[in-house]
Amino acid sequence: MAPIICIVGKKRCGKTILIEKLIRELKKRNYKIATLKHDTHGFEVDHPGKDTWRHAQAGADSVTISSPWGVTMMKKVEKEWNIDALIALNEDADLIIAEGFRLSGKPKIEVVWSGRSTELLSSPEELIAIAADIPFSLENVPVYHIDDAFSVANIIEEKIIGNSYSCVR
Repeated sequence: MAPIICIVGKKRCGKTILIEKLIRELKKRNYKIATLKHDTHGFEVDHPGKDTWRHAQAGADSVTISSPWGVTMMKKVEKEWNIDALIALNEDADLIIAEGFRLSGKPKIEVVWSGRSTELLSSPEELIAIAADIPFSLENVPVYHIDDAFSVANIIEEKIIGNSYSCVR
C-alpha cells in the first residue's frame, strides 16, 4: 500500500497551493505522486451534453472514460468510501497526498494561514509538521513557512516515504 500524507487546514487556508508546490517538488525527486481530494459538498466531473454525462444522466451506475493518456471513472456509491479504499486505487504510487480527510487517522501536515485563522484543527500528536505564516511552538512538531515546499517535502520523505526508499528511477 502506498504511503499517504493528509494536508489539512481550514477552508481557503492554502492547502491546494501547498499541495501543488509539493507535487512539483516531489516530482523533481522522481516520485510517482497520486492525490486524493475530500469534498463534502458534492462535485461533477463531466460537463452537460458530453457523452459520459449523458450516460450518467441515463442512469448508469458507473461511467468510465479512457484515452491513451488517462482513465476517469464516476461511480455511484451507497456511502462514502473510506480513505483506505481510495488508497487501494493508487497502489502504484510512491506517495499519496490527500487534501482533507482530517478525521482519517492518517499522518497530517496542517496548513495555517493567519488571514484565515491562527488556531490548529489537529492535536499535536496527529501532526508530522505545520506549514504556516505565523510561528507555533509545539514539542516534536516542526513548523515550516507556508511557502517552503522544499522543507515540507523533506519531512515527508523522512517521516512518510522513509529513508529506506530504494527504488531507482
